[in-house]
Amino acid sequence: MEQFDPELESKDRNFVTALARGLELLRCFRRGDHTLTNSDFSERTGLPKATISRLTHTLCELDYLVADSRVGTYRLSAGVLRLGFSRLAAMDMRDRAKHEMSALRTKGPNPYVTVALGEQHRTEVIYLATESSNEGVTLMVRVGSRLPLFHSAMGKAILAVTPEDRCEQIFGFARAEGEDVEKDARACYKQALSEYAANGFCTGYGNWRSDVNGIAVPVHSLSDGRVYGLNVGGPSYHVKPKQLETVYAPKLLKLAEGLSAKE
Repeated sequence: MEQFDPELESKDRNFVTALARGLELLRCFRRGDHTLTNSDFSERTGLPKATISRLTHTLCELDYLVADSRVGTYRLSAGVLRLGFSRLAAMDMRDRAKHEMSALRTKGPNPYVTVALGEQHRTEVIYLATESSNEGVTLMVRVGSRLPLFHSAMGKAILAVTPEDRCEQIFGFARAEGEDVEKDARACYKQALSEYAANGFCTGYGNWRSDVNGIAVPVHSLSDGRVYGLNVGGPSYHVKPKQLETVYAPKLLKLAEGLSAKE
């Protein structure tokens, strides 16, 4: 996880540092983390422990963290879940996409494919809706799961149509993780632009995970300008690039066009 970037405060007079730091604490929780200590928060954000103590106290008072004073740990409260589920409940795109995604998965020739819809957040893509294969060997993805923005078909498809100024902001998030990360991000961005211009979709053959193949297209939300990614993929030994590009790509493009046009 990237550490808090103090340069943001100096560059933007409207930037509320305290709010940003509080949100960074909530983002410290990773898959498998049930509780964290103040020391964990400090290590993951780079903030001093005295600052962390004030932030965790405030988040507990607001009921976004729950403290266990016996062992000095904190866990996320239901308040955080409420924020997340309120966001999902308000997402018309997710609701409209579910039926079509299910049809794409079940009516296609390959029972091993998984279909998913996601949205960019910083340097990641968050799954908003998924339709997973029912086969014993499959790519299991769940709503809320994350994948890398720059090294996934879905992430590249989103980047390929994201306005340049917004991309620069995203590169800033990458820069906060390291200069090499930003350099790699810009290289992936150029690749995404080239691939999308040539094919109308982006590919991910072993880029995100060595055992996963997938393709993705962008979906435009005309009402609020958001860009989503829609992908089809699965285990590389059952889901081959040729089938994805010749059979599923046309279906994916048609679905993305229909979802965009319905707004």
